[in-house]
Amino acid sequence: MTLDKLEIGNKATIKSINCDSALKNRFYSFGIIRNSIISVEELTLTKSTIEIKINSTKVALRLKEASTIEVEKC
Repeated sequence: MTLDKLEIGNKATIKSINCDSALKNRFYSFGIIRNSIISVEELTLTKSTIEIKINSTKVALRLKEASTIEVEKC
């Protein structure tokens, strides 16, 4: 399952990140790394942006970016 398919309020473990190195480095700077626990907090009305929580940090991602992150539900 990818992060963009995870429902609001659910938690998951990041299994892999499948994107180019520039985006992967951006994810790493936010703490979005393999085996981290991540949860979906909000989704915009247009369903173009997703707000996630990783550790104690909240990050907004485009849905297209979230679709590159493979997760496994906890």
